[in-house]
Amino acid sequence: MDFLNLKGQEVLVTGLANKKSVAYHVASLLKEAGAKVIFSVHPANLSKAETLFPEDPIYSLDVKSPDSIQMLKTNLEKNGHKLKGLVHSIAFANYSEGIKPFIETKWEDYLEAHQISCHSLVSLSNALKDLLDENGSIVTISISSTKATSYGYMGPIKAALDATVPFLAKSFSEFSNIRVNAVCSGPLKTSASAGIPGYIDNYIYSEKLTLRKKNLDTREVASTVAFLLSDRSSGINAERVVVDAGMSCNYFDGEVVKTVADNI
Repeated sequence: MDFLNLKGQEVLVTGLANKKSVAYHVASLLKEAGAKVIFSVHPANLSKAETLFPEDPIYSLDVKSPDSIQMLKTNLEKNGHKLKGLVHSIAFANYSEGIKPFIETKWEDYLEAHQISCHSLVSLSNALKDLLDENGSIVTISISSTKATSYGYMGPIKAALDATVPFLAKSFSEFSNIRVNAVCSGPLKTSASAGIPGYIDNYIYSEKLTLRKKNLDTREVASTVAFLLSDRSSGINAERVVVDAGMSCNYFDGEVVKTVADNI
């Protein structure tokens, strides 16, 4: 039995960078399910994407450029694509000066991160709304907790992304049954995450807080994304679906508390 029933359905996956990226694992799982995957990637990643998925349609997209977003829509229309789903897996923050106290956040850095990591979901959704199936699904990738994270100003950016989801879902409900949800992942071993100062220590620490004492595999996040893209999740809309192996309920894990207490 094909549980997801995505065979032959077209899904646009954004943000493919390499084999460690969430987008790569989502696309691979969708292809296993028989879906037709279409990619949009940053121009800098175009050749790499073509190497990873040489048989699939790949379009260039710079979400900072309205013209680039419009060109994506034009190309998708021209080639007759009708989308069952859209996966928004795009994020960027400038950590060239390291993680600074939030109070020192530069407006230009915050604005750029918000445009790329958050508002791009709105821009793409608006541009592609007429190409989406009446019962389509949009899924964005967020983080499990946005409250005073160690990611600097990226925490509030992801909080804004989470807050955007129900507003988009409400907008789509006025003319369709298109759903919008966020998959909020615990720490993952991705190349993008590795670029965050201090991330490795956070990753090791978070593993101790998971109930199973084992961090997430990126494919576990991808599986949740695939489920939300399918009609099997038709009752889920405007939600944050947390995938963190129980980390969020285990901040006072006995082993971790003892380790800290013994070293004070």
